[in-house]
Amino acid sequence: MTLSFERHRRLRSHAGLRDLVRESHVRVTDFIYPLFVTHEQGRHPISSMPGVDHLDLDELRRETHALSELGIPAMMIFGIPAMKDELSSEAYADEGIVQQAVRAVKSENPRMLVSTDVCLCQYNPAGHCGIIRGDQIVNDESLELIAATALSHVQAGADVVAPSDMMDGRIAAIRSALDGAGHVHTPILSYAVKYASAFYGPFREAAHSAPAFGDRRTYQMDPANVREALREARSDVAEGADMLMVKPALAYMDVIRAVKEEFDLPLAAYNVSGEYAMVKAAAERGWIDERAIVMELLTGLKRAGADVLITYFAKDAARYLRESV
Repeated sequence: MTLSFERHRRLRSHAGLRDLVRESHVRVTDFIYPLFVTHEQGRHPISSMPGVDHLDLDELRRETHALSELGIPAMMIFGIPAMKDELSSEAYADEGIVQQAVRAVKSENPRMLVSTDVCLCQYNPAGHCGIIRGDQIVNDESLELIAATALSHVQAGADVVAPSDMMDGRIAAIRSALDGAGHVHTPILSYAVKYASAFYGPFREAAHSAPAFGDRRTYQMDPANVREALREARSDVAEGADMLMVKPALAYMDVIRAVKEEFDLPLAAYNVSGEYAMVKAAAERGWIDERAIVMELLTGLKRAGADVLITYFAKDAARYLRESV
């Protein structure tokens, strides 16, 4: 009996063929590794994020060297301040923890691409991303401090600033501050599409940034919305963003695809703390093959349209990629 049908399996019959026709690739140069830097001396594990630690400046230098050895080209620094106040003063202080961290990294490896998270939430007792007036997170008054924070990071040596606060107008405020100080070539990686997500739980332990009252739903996005994501991104592009981000990643691959198709700027996906913790927890129990899951997860984000992967798995994935060569 002669049948007529397509033999799709021909291109799957050999590992070399599968590699040759693979459409989406994860490379170590795709990674930005998030780091938590603190004034507290030493290296301290973050219980809900196995393998991720709070680092002091000396440990940060060691971590920078380790990342460089793995070929990871970029990091994103989150700071844990020594003190908090209502104006989030350490966020934009010359000797703030992020500013010191940037200088420490650059002294260890000047070629490391250093991006910094720009926000106020870690630095004030309320744990919110803007200035508090009564029970309100006020938008316009917050912009000056957010812009000052970004400028202070760049003056310390940051290569990229990444505002995560979700205040309207923050990209325009930061672009104006940077350009006014002569930093016209410093790019802004905008958390353009940041959802009010339950996947951030472990991060709030890591960054000591849980809200003291209410939640962040008045400024972060409703997880049910996609068209709103495009409006948010469109505003940030018009205000001067150079790169866009979707956060979280796994439950939002459709949003990554929609943003990718609408805009021609480089697009980052932030594989957030809760996504990381779930994989680690299941792997510790022997329920999943961690290596296979991690690489499938990251490949899925690239397939959805991400150009850049911000992930706590960067070190693990870099080792996997090295071993597979």
